[in-house]
Amino acid sequence: MSATWDENTIRRTRFDYPLLVGVIALTCLGLIMVFSSSAVLAQERFGDGLYFLKKMMIYAVLGFGLLYGMMRVPYYHWRKWVYPFLFLSLLAALLTVFSGLGVKISGAKRWLALGPVTFQPSELAKLSVILFMAYSIEKKNEKMERFGVGILPNLVIPGILIFFVLMGKDLGTSFVMVLLILTMLFLGGAKPKHLAFLSLGAVPIFYHLITQEGYRMRRILSFLNPWNDRYGSGFQVIQSFLAFNEGGFLGKGLGAGQQKLFYLPEAHTDFIFSVLGEELGLVGVMATTAAFLFICYRGLKIASKAPDLFGRYLVLGVVVLVGTQSILNMGVVMGLLPTKGLVLPFVSYGGSSLLTLLAAMGIVLNVSTYQQTDTPPMFEKKCRSL
Repeated sequence: MSATWDENTIRRTRFDYPLLVGVIALTCLGLIMVFSSSAVLAQERFGDGLYFLKKMMIYAVLGFGLLYGMMRVPYYHWRKWVYPFLFLSLLAALLTVFSGLGVKISGAKRWLALGPVTFQPSELAKLSVILFMAYSIEKKNEKMERFGVGILPNLVIPGILIFFVLMGKDLGTSFVMVLLILTMLFLGGAKPKHLAFLSLGAVPIFYHLITQEGYRMRRILSFLNPWNDRYGSGFQVIQSFLAFNEGGFLGKGLGAGQQKLFYLPEAHTDFIFSVLGEELGLVGVMATTAAFLFICYRGLKIASKAPDLFGRYLVLGVVVLVGTQSILNMGVVMGLLPTKGLVLPFVSYGGSSLLTLLAAMGIVLNVSTYQQTDTPPMFEKKCRSL
């Protein structure tokens, strides 16, 4: 596949309906689970059991508006907006860390207050990284195997964004961004030995970041044995275990879960998958997992038919983001990974995440309307086979 498309081999088609249906289904599931997991908390805290549901419905409406808007914008126009978008993300991150607009919650400065609205700039940063990596890998397509030319320049700008995200004490998002960058470099044709070198170099950095903050170290220790501190750092994971255990095969029924009744902290955000497991059981867990796999599959199929490398890597970046964050969130709530404070895409409560993901899906759906007529190989030498 050439870096740019040949109009004689491109045809316009309808957008990928199955992908849109999958996204709508997961978002609707999210609205249901947010209400189920937060109604008691919302009533206790705000005197309105619908408080979180109302806010999430507003975000969903705005998000699908963004999705529709992105579907209407030809994706190749994003090439000229890559650097302005990066600048906007960097500015938002700087304002969050260094200005009075940054909101500090639980010791972390991750939110930017714009009047009555709060936004998490790190979510915008993820999309910025995808756009930049797709643009840069396309330009350096023939040089990706060279470390100094193909890889190193792709680390500088995203590295600056990651630095400011870390200054807001958001290690989980930083970890996701690092995985996103390394995976896109791999798919772009970078040599595995170069990526292995980078990964080994990142280990002491993450080790230092973990050990310098006591609460991070406690999370690692509680992951290894949560029962050592069952009423402290291990409490969340143990309550999550209980939720999945109580759910069984078919679940206790929607709204009938008990762990969300102030036993499971962050039930409507980080640990919403635990509530889903208790109320919908193994069947609900498997169906939700299948929905994420379906969305990733449709994304890979769209990427295989994209008319140029920019469109291909845009789609792959979004697929990697959704897939990686889903796996990490599910791994955390099932005790397979240390607690990282990451939401489940489309399902957890979180306006910034939902808006960004739906906008990203709009871009993917736009790419799906452009297809190669000669159906080229999914990835050539410079675009690895999946």
